[in-house]
Amino acid sequence: MTAPRFAVEAIDLFERPVRLRMPFRFGVVTLTAAPQAYARARIRLENGGPTEGAAADMIAPKWFDKDPGLSDEDNVEQLRGSLALARAAYLAGGANTAFGHWREHYAPQIARGAQAGLNSLTACYGPALIDRALLDALCRSLGISFYRALRSNLPGIEAPGLDMARFLSGLAPQAAIAARHTVGMADPITARDLGQPLDDGLPQTLEEVVARYGQRYFKLKVGGDPRAAVERLAAIASVLDRIGAPYHATLDGNEQYADIGGALELWRRVVQEPRLARLARSVLFVEQPIRRGSALARNISRLAREIPVIIDESDDSLEAFPQARKLGYAGVSSKTCKGLYKSFINAARCAAWNRDAGSERYFMSGEDLTVQAGIALQQDLALVSLLGIRHVERNGHHYVNGMAAAPASEQNAFLAAHPDLYQRSYGAVRPLIRNGMLAIGSLDCPGYASGALPDWEALPSMKVAAQTEAKSPTSRLTSSGASS
Repeated sequence: MTAPRFAVEAIDLFERPVRLRMPFRFGVVTLTAAPQAYARARIRLENGGPTEGAAADMIAPKWFDKDPGLSDEDNVEQLRGSLALARAAYLAGGANTAFGHWREHYAPQIARGAQAGLNSLTACYGPALIDRALLDALCRSLGISFYRALRSNLPGIEAPGLDMARFLSGLAPQAAIAARHTVGMADPITARDLGQPLDDGLPQTLEEVVARYGQRYFKLKVGGDPRAAVERLAAIASVLDRIGAPYHATLDGNEQYADIGGALELWRRVVQEPRLARLARSVLFVEQPIRRGSALARNISRLAREIPVIIDESDDSLEAFPQARKLGYAGVSSKTCKGLYKSFINAARCAAWNRDAGSERYFMSGEDLTVQAGIALQQDLALVSLLGIRHVERNGHHYVNGMAAAPASEQNAFLAAHPDLYQRSYGAVRPLIRNGMLAIGSLDCPGYASGALPDWEALPSMKVAAQTEAKSPTSRLTSSGASS
């Protein structure tokens, strides 16, 4: 299928406050609330009429930029600013393919972001959201699903040295995917760890999560003190080891270590601790243990020889994964907030590298605990499903009370369109997890994985700085948008 060209006629940005039902601690921050951003894009095909599409993502502080000198609100403003810069650029461009729009603005967006004080990861957040809204509109205009669009390379994805059309045509979506439950560093493990129990009927401790949802995949956050991390993991293992069937775990270092030495000490303490014997055998990989400033500065083969290691926060450009591979890393995360086109290119790289090596050494993982029920969740699930990833970090349903922040009409629309993925319980529509699995067959529908759309009339417009809207990249981004 020839990649159609289209003009971007309008991009509207909105946001909705989301409050967590229980705090989540990762790395240096404990999160209790954050806004969720929404994009509505209108496109016009060269030989057709206008069509609208949508996308959503959390505006999460202290992940894109962990500078301790920046407050949570500073981080939120950075991400709003990234969206504003991308919006202005996309609206100023001419007709192009879906991938062509991204490729045209990729390097200039990073450069404009740098002038505005944004690191590359933050700068790429804005295009990542807008690209999904544009692709949703394109799929809707042609009445085809995201899966069909990508398998026929409708966006027109190209990458040097890779046969993207051939790679994409061989992908096949799944009808279900395993939900990998994240255990944050402040999460209660058993009832003994509870301070003030919640009275909302939903699971709070790891014990309760396993009993309610039946997960068999877990992501375990670890701190920068190897001794304390082992004790925390031992408490977690005391619950997971009760699971009769095999379980699998990943360890997330969240940039807690300055160099490979500290990460290697942690892993060796894990494998040497008798209480962690089963858990150690169950670990699939270690995620981003070294701070991004030095993670790609030195070879990590000493650790990689013992356990696969992937990059996450260090994946801030198209060049990051190939650079990481040379240093001993085996994988990279997929997150819609980092850009769906980068995910497909990195997946094609893994396939090519494995083919050349004659083994399955290189891989992608599905990460992102912040995505919220609704269009954000569905678009990320569709992406990892098509990439062939069998389990994905999913935790919005645990820390947030489902779609409670959305109007009843919006909740009802998503439940009606995707009855396999959602249920109504405890006063809100929320993801349905059975035996640790999310059923996602209904995502194979016209558009980018959603048969429903946000209630635009109920969403406040995102407020961004006037200088950003005027496309002045040299100004510091400050706005009076909604508080996180």
